[in-house]
Amino acid sequence: MMSPSLVTVLEQPQRVLIDIDRVSKSFAGRRGSGAAPAAFPAVREVTLRVYQNDIFGLIGKSGAGKSTLLRLINLLERPDSGRVVVDGRELTALSKPDLRAARQNIGMIFQQFNLLQNATVFDNVAFPLRIHGLLNAPRLNARVRECLELVGLVDKAGNYPAQLSGGQKQRAAIARALASRPAVLLCDEPTSALDAETTRELLDTLRNINRELGVTMVIVSHELSVLGALCNRVAVLEDGALAEQFALADTSIARSTLLGRELAYYATEDYAAAAWRGAASA
Repeated sequence: MMSPSLVTVLEQPQRVLIDIDRVSKSFAGRRGSGAAPAAFPAVREVTLRVYQNDIFGLIGKSGAGKSTLLRLINLLERPDSGRVVVDGRELTALSKPDLRAARQNIGMIFQQFNLLQNATVFDNVAFPLRIHGLLNAPRLNARVRECLELVGLVDKAGNYPAQLSGGQKQRAAIARALASRPAVLLCDEPTSALDAETTRELLDTLRNINRELGVTMVIVSHELSVLGALCNRVAVLEDGALAEQFALADTSIARSTLLGRELAYYATEDYAAAAWRGAASA
């Protein structure tokens, strides 16, 4: 018989941190030379829920809409219709000043790092704190150092991006994204510019951030191995629409898409063992 405390934990509902409700986004395009502009549907009526402390993956073929959907979460792209709620705030209903404030709760990292090339690592991490005037100088310095310690870059604080490796640049970008203590971290192809060994190191960093800080993550990647190694739940997009979503650990339900079936292997103990052997022999 389970103890009352364990029953309480098991019955406690998960908190929805990101609620995407029937969101659509189209872009203007042309069907051919001289043709009138036509709307191209990048995201079509997508509904998703991401729970607090989750690591949620978005996958699909090129042009499936996964990066657009990610940018709809923090309204870097504004949806044509639907609602986006993050940490209890409906972003799609906020004024521009309120949206700027709400975005401090959402960090983001990119495939090409997007670091300021003429600023040191320290100043790159400090940049969002200075823009929003959140901290005085001593507290800002302490927060930047804390973020650099988290990603193992304290000794690179005075370096410029050109002096860093690809993995170090991405870790600097992660430190910057975490500076304002966000509840959510959005990751757009964070490992696609990295080699295999650096990718494993970066995944360890992201996993530790999720575990130690409780930061909820949404990750876009075309690399099945990355999503299989890191994510708890995954959504597959096809032609801008949600094709299926599932927990990686749940093998009781057959996957309906080819990508979903392929991804099943990357969440298995066999793949984990093979990856470990490959890392050990590298």
